[in-house]
Amino acid sequence: MFESLSDRLGGVFDRLTKAGALSEADVDAALREVRTALLEADVSLSVARDFIKAVKTRATGQAVTKSVTPGQQVVKIVHDELIAVLGGEGPADALKIDNPPSTILMVGLQGSGKTTTTAKLAKRLKERNNKRVLLASLDTNRPAAMEQLAILAGQIGVDSLPIVKGETAVQIAKRAKTQAAFGGYDVLFLDTAGRLHIDEVLMDEIQSVRDIADPRETLLVVDGLTGQDAVNVAAEFDGKVGITGVVLTRMDGDGRGGAALSMRAITGKPIRFVGMGEKMDALETFEADRVAGRILGMGDIVALVEKARETFEAEQSERMARRFQKGLFNMNDLRMQLEQMLKMGGMQSIMGMLPGMGGMAKAAEKAGFDDRMLKRQIALIQSMTKKERANPDLLAASRKKRIAKGAGLEVSELNKLLKQHQQMADMMKKMGKGGMMKQAIAQMMGKGGAAAGGMPDLKNMDPAQLEEAARAMKSGMGGLGGGLPRGLGGMGGLPQGLSGMFKKK
Repeated sequence: MFESLSDRLGGVFDRLTKAGALSEADVDAALREVRTALLEADVSLSVARDFIKAVKTRATGQAVTKSVTPGQQVVKIVHDELIAVLGGEGPADALKIDNPPSTILMVGLQGSGKTTTTAKLAKRLKERNNKRVLLASLDTNRPAAMEQLAILAGQIGVDSLPIVKGETAVQIAKRAKTQAAFGGYDVLFLDTAGRLHIDEVLMDEIQSVRDIADPRETLLVVDGLTGQDAVNVAAEFDGKVGITGVVLTRMDGDGRGGAALSMRAITGKPIRFVGMGEKMDALETFEADRVAGRILGMGDIVALVEKARETFEAEQSERMARRFQKGLFNMNDLRMQLEQMLKMGGMQSIMGMLPGMGGMAKAAEKAGFDDRMLKRQIALIQSMTKKERANPDLLAASRKKRIAKGAGLEVSELNKLLKQHQQMADMMKKMGKGGMMKQAIAQMMGKGGAAAGGMPDLKNMDPAQLEEAARAMKSGMGGLGGGLPRGLGGMGGLPQGLSGMFKKK
């Protein structure tokens, strides 16, 4: 979502940090480019103006111009101000679900992803907070809207209110409140109807439902691709209904990101969550410091660790860690690591969260280093016999032809995979002999020690400990417990090492 803005700002700050000493004229010129970049990203004019003013006030003082690293000081100031714009005076509070059954009213225009977001939030509360959730659709206008929510409820394993044809939105809301109370539910989601535009009929209906439901939270779902108009929609809904937070959807798209940068500053309402895809788990909490880091190309290593934590299987990873410590690494290990990368969102997602790698993602994709390549490599490994996976040295020319044909690929691609495996196996042996692997595992344990079975108890780590785990990942060990292959800028991730690939070119 912030790719174009990140590229523009990256170019500006690269020149600043390489310049050495900075004059006020240098800072002014850079900030003019930043202002242009913000406006091109569809950020509100008033927000862009205030942002530049705040940065300029801090960046033109003697503390910066006389600093040993003035360019980096300016980048830090921009980072701090981005956090202030995105997060307001404080972080977004958690959803208020302390008084069961707590009602959450979902509002927004038609096509914004309201129904899907409702299901995503319900899944999140069920799995992470162990809440008993009831979903109810109040959309009596859109064909099959109620059936859609019922199907999604079945997919995520929560209950939905039985559909009664002919009821109004207010009647459905009353019935849902009664069933939530008598059924012992913790949270009730009311998915209201939308319109293609804001009108009196829409607002009257939502206000009537709000008065009946008495919601603890009223979340506005806005399509992030609508740009600056998303801010106008938020202001309208807040003025007429009163919202407590915003959920931005389709933030994985190619929009310019201006809605996110303007939303909090103009409406004063926190952005609670962002939708990053159609899958039911493609929902992330919105944290200003992490988003600011991504925009400025600093990555989001903590989010990467958390994503690994959510996807790795403890028993399997523990077994792999023991093998790696002994310097053992066969084709089965490589396949598990490639599969782990896909589970974590794929190559582009991982690169986007690594510091300094955002700009390399496009070049990697053009060079053919993408998720399709990972799937082809997994197909090649799956075409091998058990003996061949355990001992790749058995692969003579005739075996290679058979394996490549079985995967529907060329022998040259298999040779590249074997070369990659050999490089990684050699690295594992060196790390095992030198004690580096043992040290990486110890680092990953964090200050809190290890959980049962010798693996780190990541669920109870604080941010500082997560950072330590991230550093362990970056220093050479694969993903958590052996999750990622080495090579992604020194961390482990892309076959043969992206950095090496680009140096050759």
